[in-house]
Amino acid sequence: MTEIRFYHLTVSRLEQALPQLLEKSLERGKRVLVMVDSEARAEELTLQLWRYREESFLPHGNKNDGAPAAQPVWITAEDENPNSAPYLFLTAGGQTEKLADYELCALLFDGANGDLVKAARQHWRSWKADGHKLTYWQQDDHGRWAQKATSEAYLGEN
Repeated sequence: MTEIRFYHLTVSRLEQALPQLLEKSLERGKRVLVMVDSEARAEELTLQLWRYREESFLPHGNKNDGAPAAQPVWITAEDENPNSAPYLFLTAGGQTEKLADYELCALLFDGANGDLVKAARQHWRSWKADGHKLTYWQQDDHGRWAQKATSEAYLGEN
């Protein structure tokens, strides 16, 4: 079964939180596929990752860059895995029908977007029923992640 982590953004925007999670994944020697809801959003996120911090480099690409097999982080709007990533990050409404192909899935959602919060709750119920191991993480007032629930608990209305 795929381990699934829900990351509830309450302080940071996706563009601020995602690079740190990607860096941790790469430090573990894992490739990552970042799935978004549109090609325009994939390009926007790609550009953001080039600029997020001057003193570091986060290797990544999208279909405009080509050579997906050479990219440790691949950003796409397609339900594909051209860089053979074991980690999947679903962001900005990205969705997959191939959850079982990954060892870890991270669903990052903006707490200020009611539609994304509602979708996350639906995913929690569905993926819990499918038997996946779930954890729910929420940012504290300083933007640090704190685990708030596991699949034994229900992702509540707050």
